[in-house]
Amino acid sequence: MADNSPPVQRELEVTGSDVSSGLGEEPTAAPLSEDPSRRPGGRSMTELPRAGAAATGWQSGSANHSAEGVNRSAEGANRNVPFHRQAFAAIDLGTNNCRLLIARPAGDHFTVIDAFSRVVRLGEGLAQSGRLSDAAMDRTLGALKVCADKLQRRNVHLARSVATEACRRATNGGEFIDRVAQETGILLDIISAQEEARLAVIGCHLLLEEGDGPAIIFDIGGGSTELVLVENRAGLPPQIHDWQSVPWGVVSLTESCPPEPEDALGRAERYDLMCQLVRDSLAPFAERMRDAVAKVAPGEALRLLGTSGTVTTLASLHLGLPQYDRRAVDGLIVASDEMSQLCQRLALMSPAERRAQPCIGRERADLVVAGCAILQTIFALWPATRLGVADRGIREGILRSMMAAGGAGDKSRAALRSARRGPI
Repeated sequence: MADNSPPVQRELEVTGSDVSSGLGEEPTAAPLSEDPSRRPGGRSMTELPRAGAAATGWQSGSANHSAEGVNRSAEGANRNVPFHRQAFAAIDLGTNNCRLLIARPAGDHFTVIDAFSRVVRLGEGLAQSGRLSDAAMDRTLGALKVCADKLQRRNVHLARSVATEACRRATNGGEFIDRVAQETGILLDIISAQEEARLAVIGCHLLLEEGDGPAIIFDIGGGSTELVLVENRAGLPPQIHDWQSVPWGVVSLTESCPPEPEDALGRAERYDLMCQLVRDSLAPFAERMRDAVAKVAPGEALRLLGTSGTVTTLASLHLGLPQYDRRAVDGLIVASDEMSQLCQRLALMSPAERRAQPCIGRERADLVVAGCAILQTIFALWPATRLGVADRGIREGILRSMMAAGGAGDKSRAALRSARRGPI
């Protein structure tokens, strides 16, 4: 279930080499900072692992046998591989999607060597039953077996695999995690909502527009939505001031509302209900955010950055793309009022009309309305005039953390070997 505990009130200074620079996502892609229209803020993030931190809970190596065999296989295969040639992997199993990213370090960036994404709808029916259905688990296992094969073929050195809201909420979530380990060798870690928010911010905060003062970074998922308030101060690292997770994502909100009516008036009323449910859940956070908005200095703009399928899909529609193009979307800055108007138009469309829209299709046609409702509620909560769009998040956050720890360890071992050899 989404975390409704009191928000984090600590202000932790940022350290660690894992967030100091931009990151390259594709083998031939230039760093995003080279494009002035999409210049990332180059900011650091609080509560990140210190350089050399232990890789607790991360699975090593290929993943087509038992978990114990997987852990043994990687160490011997990769012991002598130079750091820049080692493959790192991140799996993000959400309520709606299963995503894998495999990459190698490339200086201050990383280079993606393999990726996989499939809509599995693991949380389908969860809102009604409280359990993961057999059909949903079977679909997800099929996707995870593809991931396991890729981990093996890429000879992955270190991997971390996480599961989020669906497995947190389901009464049989732990049983499913055990089954995944038995059938694929992948060791999934059911992370908290706070850890989910932290990883998403690590993965995408570099795309936050430059500026001082508070900013909101949010992630609309399948089963929950996380919002994090960060603040920059002149000459100092940013701080996490507050965060909140609510149990409304595109799947959970859709399934908790009545079926979509056939008439436009009925669809509008259903959309209003969705917005109200999200507003009610975010009410305590919204009250705290009023104070943050009031502190913004005259002339400073509120900054807003979103990472989710909802945000990237809407950005694609805004651009009029015939099909999804990550290079056109990741790092894009769009006007909030234009995105809000697009949300309203989609909410009033019939399912057939939405399915006909490029970049939506059959898989997202029924879920995008809930995503629009969540996004519009965030606009009301944090009235920024511009929205930053990120096609990166938890997976990239995992990779950056692992590579930072691995790189520091590699340097420490090299220094130790040099010291043992003594002066030349």
